[in-house]
Amino acid sequence: MKKKILLSILVGVIAFLFIIPLILTITNSFMEPSQVQNQYENVFNSNNKEFSGLKFIPDWISLKQYYNVLILKTNFLKMFWNSVFMVVPIILGQVIVSSFAAYAFAKLKFTCRDNLFYTYILLMLMPFQVTVVPNYLIANFLGILNSFLSIIFPGIFSVFGVFLLRQFIKKLPDGYIEAAKIDGANHVQIFLKIILPLSKNYIASLCVLLMIDYWNMVQQPLIFLKDVSMHPLSLYLAQVNKDEISIAFAAATIYMIPVLLIYLYAENYFVEGIKNSGLKG
Repeated sequence: MKKKILLSILVGVIAFLFIIPLILTITNSFMEPSQVQNQYENVFNSNNKEFSGLKFIPDWISLKQYYNVLILKTNFLKMFWNSVFMVVPIILGQVIVSSFAAYAFAKLKFTCRDNLFYTYILLMLMPFQVTVVPNYLIANFLGILNSFLSIIFPGIFSVFGVFLLRQFIKKLPDGYIEAAKIDGANHVQIFLKIILPLSKNYIASLCVLLMIDYWNMVQQPLIFLKDVSMHPLSLYLAQVNKDEISIAFAAATIYMIPVLLIYLYAENYFVEGIKNSGLKG
């Protein structure tokens, strides 16, 4: 019993330490820009001996940072919608492609099926730096460099979704499919009426993971998008933290909202999907 209590306390302390940056970001976003500027100038000034620590609670609540980000800094909203226009098609496209491919790899029998799937796994294990050159050459050949399509197409045909969904579909009893075939259903009907409804937890898990991954992407747009006006919000945050610290916290707070909302909405599906997907330790 004591071990469980000590373990719970330890986990609670670790969780609190991990959540401190989130709390700091949100509370600092309601500070006056001048207060933020002064506070973090003291942090980064090694010659300052009067610095007493970071403030979590603002001296007075102000929405000026949000006004600066949403109204005065037009680049923020533009890059926000750039992120939306790239991430949403990637999520929808990868869910569609991955679910069909996963069903084929899990339940259909064709020549070299397993060998082809293992090749998929090898591709998934390769880091982005290995595949960036082939992707760049293909995008150049298709004439889609410096367009959203150069980001969307590789995302749609990413391997991870196939792996995740195939792990679950393979566990489904073949009796479901055989019974549907006896009733005259074809593979498309089986997939739409049986496989998809049973896979909703795993599809939700995939959507959350894809949202986190592609909402935070940095390397792909830097390489494939030369036009700065087409960059996503993730690149804007990397710059604003360096050049405009006074609005960095408001920008970061708004940036977190879509991911947090999606995770909170799909939390139960996400936990259940990951728990039974074969990804747990």
